[in-house]
Amino acid sequence: MQNRTPRIPDQPAPNPVGPDAGLTVELASVVTGARRRALRDGDRQIDTAHLLHSLIESDPEVREAFDGGPRLAKVLGYLVQRSIGYGLRWQGSVEDSGAVPVVRDPAAEGWSPSAVTAMEDALRRAGLRGEPHARGLDLLAALAADGECRAVEVLSRAGVDARWLAGRAVERMAEASRWG
Repeated sequence: MQNRTPRIPDQPAPNPVGPDAGLTVELASVVTGARRRALRDGDRQIDTAHLLHSLIESDPEVREAFDGGPRLAKVLGYLVQRSIGYGLRWQGSVEDSGAVPVVRDPAAEGWSPSAVTAMEDALRRAGLRGEPHARGLDLLAALAADGECRAVEVLSRAGVDARWLAGRAVERMAEASRWG
């Protein structure tokens, strides 16, 4: 007996929309890692701590922005603790730093409002430099600039001044732009 289901021709992949549109391949990999981490942690949404964790693991420029091993080691320690229980109080809740009103955009399904804001800010930062795609340091600066997000909570618990880190990320991007 033959299958009578009509064959649907291959369709081109849709243009990405939502918080992960307009990213470099490297930053898209960070988002994929954050999504995997959120699922593994049992979280409904990618939040800023997931993004920070994946960003640190994936991007050497971001690791260099921490200016030394001890700071970075402490941050990673807190992020790992989150995976094994530190973040349980966050589980099942929506991260919203209050930076923007919570709007339920279908394109942002699976993202916390603060993570969406950070991604938008990273793209805005790249645009200000005339670049069409955000890089890891753009996202790091955006995360560190939101004083009320979970990523900044992790940074502060690890003894890292988020304002200092945001400034370092901006400095590193300026240096990279000068050297082209």
